[in-house]
Amino acid sequence: MRRRLSTILLTLTAVLVAATPATAVAGPPSRPPAGPGPDTGLTTHTYAYADAPVGQPLKGFAPYLFPGDNYTSKYPGGVMWSYFALNEVMKDPASCSVFDWSVFDKALDEAAVWGRQLAFRFYVEYPGGTASHPGNGIPPCLNGKMALRTNGQWGTVSPDYDDPDVIAAFTSFINAFAARYDHAGPGGTADPRVGFMSLGLVGLWGEWHTWPYDRDLADGYPDLMPTDATISTLIHAFDAAFDNIQLEVRYPLAGADSPGIGFHDDSWPYREWRNGQLKSMTLPQSMGGWEDAFTQLLLNKNLENRWTTQSIGGEARPEIQGSLYANWPGGSGQVDDVLAATELTHISWMINQTGAGGYSATDPKVAAGVRKMGYNLHIPQANFNGSAGGTFKVGVTMQNDGVAPFYYPWTVVVGLKNSSGAVVKTWDTDWNLRTVQPLQIRTFPDWNLSGNPTRIDFGRPVNFSANLSTSGVPAGNYSLVLKVRNPLEAVTPAVLRARPAASRLSDWVIDQHRAPYPLSFANANQSTDGWVNLGSISTSGTVDPSPSPSPSPSPSPSPSPSPSPSPSPSPSPSPSPSPPPAGLVLDNFDGSPVYPSAYLNDLGKWTGANCFLDGGGSGTVISGALQLRYNNCGWFGSDVGVDLTSKTYLVVRVKGASGGEQNHFNLGLGGATKLFAEYTLDGGGHPVITTSYQDIKIPMAANGINRNSPSQLAMGFWFGGNSTISIDEIRFE
Repeated sequence: MRRRLSTILLTLTAVLVAATPATAVAGPPSRPPAGPGPDTGLTTHTYAYADAPVGQPLKGFAPYLFPGDNYTSKYPGGVMWSYFALNEVMKDPASCSVFDWSVFDKALDEAAVWGRQLAFRFYVEYPGGTASHPGNGIPPCLNGKMALRTNGQWGTVSPDYDDPDVIAAFTSFINAFAARYDHAGPGGTADPRVGFMSLGLVGLWGEWHTWPYDRDLADGYPDLMPTDATISTLIHAFDAAFDNIQLEVRYPLAGADSPGIGFHDDSWPYREWRNGQLKSMTLPQSMGGWEDAFTQLLLNKNLENRWTTQSIGGEARPEIQGSLYANWPGGSGQVDDVLAATELTHISWMINQTGAGGYSATDPKVAAGVRKMGYNLHIPQANFNGSAGGTFKVGVTMQNDGVAPFYYPWTVVVGLKNSSGAVVKTWDTDWNLRTVQPLQIRTFPDWNLSGNPTRIDFGRPVNFSANLSTSGVPAGNYSLVLKVRNPLEAVTPAVLRARPAASRLSDWVIDQHRAPYPLSFANANQSTDGWVNLGSISTSGTVDPSPSPSPSPSPSPSPSPSPSPSPSPSPSPSPSPSPPPAGLVLDNFDGSPVYPSAYLNDLGKWTGANCFLDGGGSGTVISGALQLRYNNCGWFGSDVGVDLTSKTYLVVRVKGASGGEQNHFNLGLGGATKLFAEYTLDGGGHPVITTSYQDIKIPMAANGINRNSPSQLAMGFWFGGNSTISIDEIRFE
């Protein structure tokens, strides 16, 4: 594990401060507008606060991923960390546009085995390398195309970062990575295995510095840093390519004003000796920090409020990881005020290898510190009546007592549990968790607020609501429950065992698989299975075969914090105006609606694709059939969101260019995800794709497909195949 020398940061002081002259700070962020209140015409149910579990998805301490290690005893948490050399995925000496993602996919899967999403960084120079990743990460397609420079301090070789071929190679990687992983999840969201992406690529460890070969020329060393123009080009390339994955960069350099970029503090919350003085590397000068402290640099650029829409991560400085919370909420010696650092950086996750392996999960100081990081969601009340006929309304109030929002559009699910605890009905909502901002925020002295308050009000409780149908639910007494679906649930052992050989984990690793950490609320009525019990409800029972209406959300109190330059697919179903007819067509690609530009299927729901070789990644419609040409990459999704309990079969009318393509992709629907070839047909056979169209009829119940309004049909083409399939129609019978 590397150690950063204080000299690096001392030299960076002059470079960064000179490059970022202080200006008037931004001041407090604007409060989200107040949304509608709860429906007081419904019965109000209130709930007691209780500490949430310390192990939560997308927050907390991230240990290093070492392939084959056992993480059972690590501190609970939903993030794992890894580095990758760029030449581990960019291997082709003849082309900087050819990628082999197997090493990265394998790491994503291994993190998923332990119930965690992966945070990561790609680099081209890493002093000494690691046990599993090389020190020189320059891709071979750049050999002989640019000047190489040596950093004598660290013994690394770096490319000329300003060389046009280097910029083009980096941009090729950025675009290819985004095409493969940024829309690979349900509804066109991020790959569920991905947590946070550090921009990397530039400088030592991908940390955007080259000390001592930097812009401070007074020490006699040449400058190996890229120019501001190059830095801005690369950062803007990231922002343009990505819509979903949370991106973070080390310093607010040129181009970091791009709205889709967050930051990471890799000296959190360290106090450093310089010239006999001990000051913070995290807190601003007004609170005893150095002039190049993390928050001071953000204040200089008016970027201290970027956390409201983009994540903040980093690394606890290695020297203090073991003692970080010894004096919580304060600090001592070289550990700064930990609570102030948590509140002012709004950090959600951090690399903390020592702590992840050494902290006790029962240590109250550590638990308080990790709970304060990132989001901390609580449901103070819900509004619904105790009996329901054909339809009923439910309202749920959520608030955030943490320091940051939840940054991903995960689906909130409402359900019914019977007396034995089985979930008998679920409804996907389109409630936007990202709008639930922290109720209070810590103030910077630099804001010069009247009265010098330590904290001010910011977020508000958000009232979500939905109108739901009890169609198909037998009369009886139930518990109304709620959970947030972790999309990592789709990465099952069966999915992992079906991976191509190049990226398949060993059986021993797959056998360690455990369920992903559920997003748990700080509620006494929160269960360990992820469901929150909202209270009792009885249904009168209905025989109406109409589909369950999708939720109608209360207006969000603030706009969605994740900007997207292209139409954003909804992760939840939209209302269906009529019952599904016999032979319900999901899509027949007949040009109405137009695929892909309309982003709608024949149910009027979202559909789309990425990473295919034609149609800009979406595939092409030819003669009324969707042609998907792929080379070990591709994702297609089509939202369903209607009740299919009256249907028996999923029918896919399909042919292949060569035949045998059933082994090239998986299909997911209603909680079941399998290689297409592994679905079981009537009579015990399995699908076989031929060069002629045929109707492949998959019995849904027999294959474990939940027909209660499944949210989406999805297909992933990451199993080593290279061919074309043509889909004439997808329907339910």
